[in-house]
Amino acid sequence: MTDAIKIDVWSDIACPWCYIGKRNLEKGLAETAADADAPAVEVTYHSFELSPDTPVDFDGDELDFLSGHKGMPRERVREMLENVTRVAANAGLEYRFDLLKHTNTVKAHELLHFAKAQGAQHDMAERLMAAYFTEGRHVGRVDDLVELAAEVGLDAAAAREALESNRHLADVRADQAQAQAYGIQGVPFFVIDGKYGVSGAQPPEAFAQIARQVWGEKQA
Repeated sequence: MTDAIKIDVWSDIACPWCYIGKRNLEKGLAETAADADAPAVEVTYHSFELSPDTPVDFDGDELDFLSGHKGMPRERVREMLENVTRVAANAGLEYRFDLLKHTNTVKAHELLHFAKAQGAQHDMAERLMAAYFTEGRHVGRVDDLVELAAEVGLDAAAAREALESNRHLADVRADQAQAQAYGIQGVPFFVIDGKYGVSGAQPPEAFAQIARQVWGEKQA
């Protein structure tokens, strides 16, 4: 029995390309599942904060954030958001930047590590990204995060205790240190079986191809 391919994904739940990359990875792996010798794959998500200095309650919309906080021209930001919304739609995602509540994501990352310990990391990552990009939910405050945790079947009281005690903050920092050691400067970033690095939201067929290639190498 060949060991499963390990795909480690560095991403931020507030990164629009990360949600697109997540969906494309899932589609690519689903494509390989029909193979006669389908690759066995284990996907693990790791923490990366794109804007760690963002306040929990940012006063303004995504246009305000990127133009004011990041110093980008508003018209350029508008074009960029329209483009990423189109790409997201092609991946089956309906982005709503008009509803989006910009926030600090460190607590969301702590929740992902709590969910990982309960075997529910994938469900939690999907719930957080959908809440942020398509529903206009707040994903920076403990109360809101506890609600989202309960929605994927996690124990609300246990999730609250983990977030209020900062129990998983060290796990978040360890992920970030590993990203720095790998030289990762942007996300999404995919590390395949510890030896191949793939940057950006690649199309599904690219993920299918690399999964088949690495599975073949492992078989050999």
